[in-house]
Amino acid sequence: MSTDLKIKVRGLSKAFGRKVVLNNLDLDVQRGQSLVVIGGSGTGKSVLIKCILGLLTPDKGSIEIDGQEMVGASSDQREDVMRKFGMLFQGSALFDSLPVWENVAFGLIEGRGMKRKAAKEIAVRKLGAVGLGPEVGELYPAELSGGMQKRVSLARAIATEPEMIFFDEPTTGLDPIMSQVINELISKCVNDLGATALTITHDMHSLREIGDRAAMIFEGRIVWAGPASDVDHSGNGYVDQFVHGRAEGPIKMPIRPL
Repeated sequence: MSTDLKIKVRGLSKAFGRKVVLNNLDLDVQRGQSLVVIGGSGTGKSVLIKCILGLLTPDKGSIEIDGQEMVGASSDQREDVMRKFGMLFQGSALFDSLPVWENVAFGLIEGRGMKRKAAKEIAVRKLGAVGLGPEVGELYPAELSGGMQKRVSLARAIATEPEMIFFDEPTTGLDPIMSQVINELISKCVNDLGATALTITHDMHSLREIGDRAAMIFEGRIVWAGPASDVDHSGNGYVDQFVHGRAEGPIKMPIRPL
């Protein structure tokens, strides 16, 4: 067992009927590093992260977290491990019926059994960490812009001070300026916590801003992995085509005739 690995995935496979999404995939997430997994739509990024989180059960393979096998783990074992995680969902996934501060404090109150007053104090601090004042905590998600909702989702992801944070397409739907703000906040929050981060995205700017290492998924497998700084000169045909947005290359986009 390597103490340098936070997550170790081996031979992971998942299919939905005849559609093979993950195909014998291997992936390492180093402790204390920020790994960004890139790839086009439908390549298996979201299914990968859902398998790691236990939201989907893989057909076969191994997922070790801190050396502990999670495939086939008991609900108690999985719950203990899940306490180490924070998550920023693609659509923010805020509870419309709860005020912002309670959204941020949800894991503290429901998951940790913390008293509401203490949880609210932490929520206000975490909102401050993402540049939002305490008055925002009294609003409801519907009263916020998309960028502010994303900040609230980030505050919720770090509220429990997790060892590892997952980011699912963190800049989708945001304008370039707000995307940069979110990227900088992610980097700051991850560094301040000393957390391990796993991000899935097709946004190359996010990769360059928040990634220490990068991996590319294509047809359910990791086809390249290396330092994030190497993506522009990886020497890998799949990565080169994806990074530079070329129509020609090993990635063939299916086009239906009119």
